[in-house]
Amino acid sequence: MEIARHWRLKEQRYNLTGTVCTKCGEKSFPPRRVCPKCGSETSAPFTFCGRGEVYSFTTIYEAPTGFNETAPYTVALVRLEEGLLVTAQLTDLGNDKPEIGMPVEMVTRRLRSDGDERGMLVYGYKFRPAVV
Repeated sequence: MEIARHWRLKEQRYNLTGTVCTKCGEKSFPPRRVCPKCGSETSAPFTFCGRGEVYSFTTIYEAPTGFNETAPYTVALVRLEEGLLVTAQLTDLGNDKPEIGMPVEMVTRRLRSDGDERGMLVYGYKFRPAVV
């Protein structure tokens, strides 16, 4: 990944910042310029709360390039409190097994390192079991 692209995506990766349509109120993540519901081109930034529950999950054993060092890992569809589904890795599970309906919260964690001469570390959002 180019460093410039990494910094352009920083807000959505570190803060779950998407968009909300100012015409119909539809929320989108990642951010979109055109509303998928009404087609309006008017939107405003919207930061999701980062809390939700596991909707579905799977374990990745054969990881794509750049993610090999953390395999196996669990990826989940998380339904945020705002109703939107996002895909993310689950982390900090310890001895817990992921379950459908498990409450989770967003955290910022290292996703991968590019492994080239730049040595760039890429951070982003993951979800962990919610502290109740």
